[in-house]
Amino acid sequence: MIAWTDAPHAPMATSLADRIAEAALACPDVTELTAGPRGRVMTRRAGPPLTGVTVGDGEIEVGVVVRYGRPLPEIAEDVRRLIRPLTGDRVIHILIADLADR
Repeated sequence: MIAWTDAPHAPMATSLADRIAEAALACPDVTELTAGPRGRVMTRRAGPPLTGVTVGDGEIEVGVVVRYGRPLPEIAEDVRRLIRPLTGDRVIHILIADLADR
């Protein structure tokens, strides 16, 4: 289960969530981050939430939209490789929520 990011841990978790989002978007096959079909993959923070990343105590979830063409498990593993240096020993879940032609 992914835990919501709450105070007093919010500043550290939000900073981590921002860095994870940036790393995931560095994958050439990722076109954007997404909260997923139920809108649950996000980090709450001051201002608008960060869509596409949830940081939990033992888990990280990243929701992405990817370019059509490559096998989805390969893309998910590429995203995991990019964010793994930031996540410590947390389990990483990648949600591929949609495909894009661009």
